[in-house]
Amino acid sequence: MLSIVILSSLARLATPAHAWRLARAAGWVLVACVVMAVRPAAAEDARAELDAALLDTVRHMAVEGAGTAATGKAGEAAAPRVEVVIGQLDSRLRLAPCQTIEPYLPAGMRLWGKSRIGLRCKSGPTPWNVYLPVTVKVFGKGLLVPAGATAGSVLTENELLVGEVDLAEEFTPAVVDPRNAVGRVLTTNLRAGQALRQAHLKSRQWFAAGETVRVVALGEGFALESEGQALGNGLEGQPVKVRTESGRVLTGVPAGERRVEVTL
Repeated sequence: MLSIVILSSLARLATPAHAWRLARAAGWVLVACVVMAVRPAAAEDARAELDAALLDTVRHMAVEGAGTAATGKAGEAAAPRVEVVIGQLDSRLRLAPCQTIEPYLPAGMRLWGKSRIGLRCKSGPTPWNVYLPVTVKVFGKGLLVPAGATAGSVLTENELLVGEVDLAEEFTPAVVDPRNAVGRVLTTNLRAGQALRQAHLKSRQWFAAGETVRVVALGEGFALESEGQALGNGLEGQPVKVRTESGRVLTGVPAGERRVEVTL
């Protein structure tokens, strides 16, 4: 299996909202050679030609638009490390000779973690289409649980360690700021050395239905505050409706103790 390790030249990581761009950039690098002339008679030949054609391109371009999927504030840090592992086609395949193979990104596919790219014969006696497995690893700062922990336990600062984690190993974001983890309840068992993910933590409830909350309306360059009544429980990360003093019903996101943020 070919493993390609790339060091980014970027000094500042992108925001969490743009984390997927790194995987997308790596993905489009993998499909950058849109038309290639090859001469495969079997699956192994096609993969060998693909590796050789993509090696230099991946090395220089895979980290363009690099970012991080870690939760919390993105700050100054070492450039993320990206590793692209190209898998193998099914050895049972017997592909007809092809003069031109086109790699492409299948519809709905995102090259982040375990994924695949398509290969189709564009010029040959018998058209064919196969999928090549790829794994895109994105290493960045995150929290580890060195000794492991059990579901239902409350995390303490002594149980956590900041280290390098594979951000793309799971789709749920990694937690990078200890302040977002200390005092939180785990929803699942964690093995020793496992990276802490947002989904591993029980959602916090910032307020209950019927409580009076501060409604903060955020716009471009301004913020307005008023009071309202929560029409549902304020669970972290879940939208909630509030009724303002004027009777208007708005949907916002719980953002702290009795606080709801509404984006205008």
